[in-house]
Amino acid sequence: MSCNKNNYIGMVFSMTNEINNCIVAFIRDNMGTLSCPKTFRTGGNGTGLQQVDPLGSQGSITLSSDDKFLFVVNAGSNNISSFRICQWGLSLIDIVPSGGIFPNSLAINNHNLYVTNAGNPPKSAANVTGFHIDSDGHLSIINGSQRPLSSSDAQSRCIVSRPSNNKVVVSEAVTNNLSVYNVNCNGMLNGPAVTPSNGVGPFGSAYLNNNLLVVAEVGPNALSSYRVMNNGALDVISGSVLDNQTATCWVCVDPNEHYAYTSNTGSGTITRYRINNGGTLTVVESIPSTPNTTGGPIDSGIDMYDKNFYVLNGREGSISVFKIDNNGHLVLLQIYQDTKLPQIGAQGIAIL
Repeated sequence: MSCNKNNYIGMVFSMTNEINNCIVAFIRDNMGTLSCPKTFRTGGNGTGLQQVDPLGSQGSITLSSDDKFLFVVNAGSNNISSFRICQWGLSLIDIVPSGGIFPNSLAINNHNLYVTNAGNPPKSAANVTGFHIDSDGHLSIINGSQRPLSSSDAQSRCIVSRPSNNKVVVSEAVTNNLSVYNVNCNGMLNGPAVTPSNGVGPFGSAYLNNNLLVVAEVGPNALSSYRVMNNGALDVISGSVLDNQTATCWVCVDPNEHYAYTSNTGSGTITRYRINNGGTLTVVESIPSTPNTTGGPIDSGIDMYDKNFYVLNGREGSISVFKIDNNGHLVLLQIYQDTKLPQIGAQGIAIL
């Protein structure tokens, strides 16, 4: 595809996770298709692992709530990079220690950034650490924001929040817990309030309006929904709704919160769930991320206008682009192969 910037409407970002870690930025045109990949050094190190899902997480890169900045974990050097988003590119602003070992997931809450550090017990326990985002994109650690997970070896999978909410939630693989923290007005954290996951292997999550939470579960290959209570407790709404696929790990929700889409890496598919009134879940359909179902879909995202769905294929280093129909059905537009991402080992996706 030619590099035609006349139809530019936004960008898509993903991470190489190579030893010399880089972000790859793609131009997104008015149809939603991708072109013009360009790499930007993070100044930190990835793990360099050539495996699908090398960080064992969702949310390794994220955008600020005003879409001015991009943040990325460098799991190999235990730090976080901050970029200013420019037209058709990125400018590195800051690199700060993550507050622990092996940072693997990020979440935005107002003007604060929170990171989960998976840790390396017994030398370094798993934790959550918070940073204030300055107006120029620099990060400064928030005193009192560093909190443990439910155990030192909890193995964080995903941290989620909402910009206007006062809660952050972490899914934990080893403990099968969901840890909920209260965010004070200065960004400090209290907690966690711990709730066992309804299904084994809580992984990717999404925090919705009205204090709804959806969590993908790799054990039963399912999606659960919860109500987040004021005290941090989680009440199950729909428990472990099966998709009959394999390796269900990642989930994203459309901006109108009508549908949730899970990435099923083992079966090479995307499952669409309907989010009903009250937060109950219903399976609608599963479709392949690539025609031959060998892509190994992992991280995914949807543009703010609810027009396009993007998913990183972890076994191919490609990105599949879908049009979202009015009823939420995904129609394949493009499988972008020349991404400058490694064939195996890339992680994370963010849509602007």
